[in-house]
Amino acid sequence: MTTIVDDITCRELVELVTDYLEGALEPADRARFEEHLVVCAACVTYVEQLRQTVRATGALREEAIEPAVREELLRAFRDWHRGHSPGPAP
Repeated sequence: MTTIVDDITCRELVELVTDYLEGALEPADRARFEEHLVVCAACVTYVEQLRQTVRATGALREEAIEPAVREELLRAFRDWHRGHSPGPAP
């Protein structure tokens, strides 16, 4: 579980959005997340875009992704998580 110390920033909201959408935030943290949405239209848009993406891709199965594409996506997300821009595939 993720715990939010004080009011959250937009960057922190982005990091917590998956837990929020999956209902994995503690009630107090969920309240802080939603309080941020009250004052930040950009984050409201972001959360709604993610909801739409989940709905649109909900039927996508991992086995439907070509292995080379899957590996490229995994590499890109690993690089993004480390704070680096993904470069061209080796």
